[in-house]
Amino acid sequence: MDGVSRRTMLLAGGTLGAVGALSAASPARARSLWTWSPSGSVAGTGAGLDPQWVWDEESDPVVAAVLDRGDVPAVNAALRTWTRNDQPLPDGLPADLRAFMEQARRLPDWADRGKLEAAARFNESRGFYLNLLNGVGGGMLSTAIPREARAVYYSKGGADMEDRVAKTSLLGFAVGALNAYRPDGDVIVQGVKTRLVHSAVRHLLPQSPGWSQTGGGQRIPISQADMMVTWHSLPTYTMRKLLEWKVPLTQAESEAYLHLWQVTAHLLGILDEYVPATWNDANAQYKQVLEPVLDSTPEGVELTDVLLGQLAEQTSPGGTDRPLVNALARYLVGQQVADWDAIPREPFWEQAIAAAWPKLVAFREKLIPLPLVPPLAWTIDEAARQYILFYLTKGQGTRIEIPETNRPG
Repeated sequence: MDGVSRRTMLLAGGTLGAVGALSAASPARARSLWTWSPSGSVAGTGAGLDPQWVWDEESDPVVAAVLDRGDVPAVNAALRTWTRNDQPLPDGLPADLRAFMEQARRLPDWADRGKLEAAARFNESRGFYLNLLNGVGGGMLSTAIPREARAVYYSKGGADMEDRVAKTSLLGFAVGALNAYRPDGDVIVQGVKTRLVHSAVRHLLPQSPGWSQTGGGQRIPISQADMMVTWHSLPTYTMRKLLEWKVPLTQAESEAYLHLWQVTAHLLGILDEYVPATWNDANAQYKQVLEPVLDSTPEGVELTDVLLGQLAEQTSPGGTDRPLVNALARYLVGQQVADWDAIPREPFWEQAIAAAWPKLVAFREKLIPLPLVPPLAWTIDEAARQYILFYLTKGQGTRIEIPETNRPG
């Protein structure tokens, strides 16, 4: 038990969520007709268009113009100084990009500050589970989403997965931070920057021979449907696992966690008419857009191996914990997804984790109500997150920046 819990503390850092941090996603098998009603969204209404053929009409033309004008280096240099939610946008941005970003950084009218603060308290006490599920679990789901795996593989980030993981971890860690939506937080910054990156990938990836051959029929990547698939591989998947593990949650905690991700979806450019209003709506949409698209691809298998190898290196010298990492990943996503990802079977560790995990969850839940336990747990989790970023960037740090090219070669 001690060996498992010690290692899983480091595994909970959210690293593998990089691949799934709202980049791109989607079907290899037949898609069902779009039947989800916008009446179940935070907007409560909408056109009801199939999100498979809807992208980001506000961001895409602006970023395409930035790329075509050759403004990317200057824009990235300026945006390096924009690091807090309350900061004004930096000088030196093109007028069209500045106008878009001023609008994009605003929270929706329906954002509830009280729920966002409640979500921060929930993250403080349950960060261990959330980081593990959003990171390792969401990461393994994302590599089993064919379009997501292909979009990551053929875009610039696919050539340097450590940096790719670190960059997307910045967004995941920002969402889960205690000050996420406070003035001194940075989730708005990282969310808007990620939205710009998505638009750049939509402009660049159709020019990649690799993508054009394996895009599963989709010429322009990262549609609204793709983003929703990835979104569900994070909060919806996580909430389903928490309930499966019998983690006791109040209705207020559950609603606050959903709200945190609803606001984040808006920041990332998902239209309000596609953002589920309740967990019932989210689960209905999850079954329609995520479950049917999971499958295996050569790119997904390769990315899975790279990511699990990175995680093993983080937790043990020379990656000697790789069998444990494999078994944990299989436990989190289940045998079918693990097989699609070609994660090796580890009978001894799989049995050990299956036996120990419910006991570990029960033990932690007994401690949560005790004084000082949530802040202490948060401190440990935060140390793990910082260690992971330090490891991935070799101490040099990283930033979310607009790419100018696809994966070379």
